[in-house]
Amino acid sequence: MKYTCPMHPEVSKNEPGKCPKCGMDLVMAHEMTKMEEPVDHTAHHAQMGHNFKTLFFQTLPVTLLILLLSPNIQRWFGFTFTFARVDVALFVLGSIVALYGGRPFFSAAVEEIKNRNFGMMTLVSLAVLSGYSFSVAATFLFPGESLWWEISTLVSAFLFGHWMEMRAVMGTTGALQELAKLIPPTANKLVEGKEVQVQTSELVKGDKVIIKPGEKVPVDGKIIEGESSVNEAMITGESKPVFKKMGDEVVGGTINNDGALTVEITKVGAESALAQITNLIKQAQTTKPSVQRLADKAANVLTLTAITVGTGTFLYWSLIDPQGAIFAATLAITVIVIACPHALGLAIPTVTTITTQVAARVGILIKDIKALEISRRLNWVVFDKTGTLTKGEFGVDKIIPTAGQTPDEVLRVAASVDTLSQHSIAKAVVEEATTKKIGLSKVEGFNSFPGRGVEGKIDGTKYLLGNEALMKEKEIKLDELKNQIAAEINEGKSFIWVAEDGKTEALGVIVLSDVIREESRQAIAKLHEMKIKVAMITGDNESIAKSVAHELSIDTYFAGVLPGDKVNKIKELQKDGSIVAMVGDGVNDAPALTQANVGIAIGAGTDVAVEAGQIILIKNNPLDIVKIIELSRKTNTKMKQNLAWAAGYNILAIPIAAGVLYRYGILLRPEWGALLMSASSVIVVFNALTLKRVKLVA
Repeated sequence: MKYTCPMHPEVSKNEPGKCPKCGMDLVMAHEMTKMEEPVDHTAHHAQMGHNFKTLFFQTLPVTLLILLLSPNIQRWFGFTFTFARVDVALFVLGSIVALYGGRPFFSAAVEEIKNRNFGMMTLVSLAVLSGYSFSVAATFLFPGESLWWEISTLVSAFLFGHWMEMRAVMGTTGALQELAKLIPPTANKLVEGKEVQVQTSELVKGDKVIIKPGEKVPVDGKIIEGESSVNEAMITGESKPVFKKMGDEVVGGTINNDGALTVEITKVGAESALAQITNLIKQAQTTKPSVQRLADKAANVLTLTAITVGTGTFLYWSLIDPQGAIFAATLAITVIVIACPHALGLAIPTVTTITTQVAARVGILIKDIKALEISRRLNWVVFDKTGTLTKGEFGVDKIIPTAGQTPDEVLRVAASVDTLSQHSIAKAVVEEATTKKIGLSKVEGFNSFPGRGVEGKIDGTKYLLGNEALMKEKEIKLDELKNQIAAEINEGKSFIWVAEDGKTEALGVIVLSDVIREESRQAIAKLHEMKIKVAMITGDNESIAKSVAHELSIDTYFAGVLPGDKVNKIKELQKDGSIVAMVGDGVNDAPALTQANVGIAIGAGTDVAVEAGQIILIKNNPLDIVKIIELSRKTNTKMKQNLAWAAGYNILAIPIAAGVLYRYGILLRPEWGALLMSASSVIVVFNALTLKRVKLVA
């Protein structure tokens, strides 16, 4: 049976115990899979911080008393305070501080040793126990100066440093806790037509709830009555409120702004959008970038280096350049203390934890942190066309009138008749007229010709709207207009012909096409600025693909590609060693998303449980790809800064602790080493925290 840590799933043992990294009890692996609630990292760090704080204040008075009784301290400050068997009193007091105050370090060290993963707690325990053993021997076995005050202040410094460190680390966690706070504890449930306040956790599918202005949506559902604007910023990162009406979906945790809504619950528990987002953040925070492996190796090497250098330091100052056993032991302990690799252990995880929070805040969900790490080195970004670069819906491209007509008049006639049509193309025409603020006329005698078009009377005149087949049926000539739209015909665009019934010539033609997103133009321009090439994959024909590629300045495109063949196009781009990101909808693009070095599922909306993508974009906005790359580069910079500080600090500090500058009057004591070690850990945490202020400009 395997036992793992809820906070560090990579820690695994064959028997129960504690996690060597955080001290939590290990649980059986099969129980881990059943855990539906996310591990509250913030509460865990808060508990650890509280434990260190409590021990610090419990042992501080004892440490101060030890300082008061220590001969060296009395000599330095010019006072005397002693009594019979003061050495025994120092032993008792020192034992309390070292053995009671050092308990959390010892228990964690035992787990490190059992797992053969020697790290910071092993070094801390070695330093404290070495000083303690030396002092016991100096008190009872051979006459000499003990290290009671040094060891006591060392333990106090460690407890204080870890308390401060946990406070700092708490600032990097809490994303899951903040997500949980989005859900209101109670909801107004409709029971036999009356409002009853119930616990949100008691709601089930099919229940109906009332959401008043200013209230949070309790769970995911569909609006069955009312309309309002809803603030979805906490889910999508989009600050502009979204208008919602009957039939639209709402997400738990979003805020209802100005209208009362009646919502039927459609998703609860693990199915809800927030639960899925929580699981994705949790998953991302347990994955490791490749640079973390380097930091882990460095930490293990540093542990062995500290023991070796510490032993060498003691032998050198004891035998080769004798300065006394007290001096040699003090320097050896300082070396072990100052080399504790905690800063290295925190350097990368703090950055990745904050990165997932920053990304989630702008609607980017990272499933695998390795994908974000790779994103800074991309050579190609490949977009699926329909629904990604384009909206996947018809929009008016241009309007071409015949002689004597204007584009606005043709649009007015078409939009007026189409107000009574439910066809998607008709809606696009009406939307175009609305956008241009063209006044529409009342329609009478509306009639539909299935598969061909519609007709209707405006101010007593009957007009026809439809395809070429309807025009031929009504014997309306199109030759002149067709010559003007030859290029559009070749590109496979759609057309609505507009004619007056009884006339032989059409009034004009409305050209429609899949609308290109404005954000697509901006995204591709920014990617080119970053020296990243852009490709497009589409199932459309060559003419349509060429037209879109030309309009967006795309570097290369693949037309007429079946969903199953997209993966081969990704392989083609990867042949020369290029690093490729694929951006698709996560459904029919799944094989290509998996093949790409970075798979990005775009436009997941509330359905965020997309299996294929390593990175998931809640919004359908290509500009978020630029944000991913920017965040990747900023994250990489922070990782390098933290590693440089953590490693550089040890490279400089260990020789000084070993006494290489002793001849120049520079020496580090163990308690100062403990504070410096803790300070280095806090520095890397605060450096990581600066990522929270990053503004992604895309």
